[in-house]
Amino acid sequence: MWLVTITCSADAWKHHSAEFLAIASKYPCTSVSSKKMQSDGDRIMQYQFEHVGDVEAFEEECALLPEFTTMFESL
Repeated sequence: MWLVTITCSADAWKHHSAEFLAIASKYPCTSVSSKKMQSDGDRIMQYQFEHVGDVEAFEEECALLPEFTTMFESL
């Protein structure tokens, strides 16, 4: 199991949320959490994956979105 954490600014979410959600829908993953920070509107989302290959492909696609950053860890 792998946990992917994605962060982005409020502005990035405003402009690219539909693209991000389309990317996420392409992969066999489970949304674990999604939070909007009260202070600045930044987003933090977490998804759980079974296969590291899917994680790597997901990260590559998310990296194409401006101001979206990802990191993953083994569970």
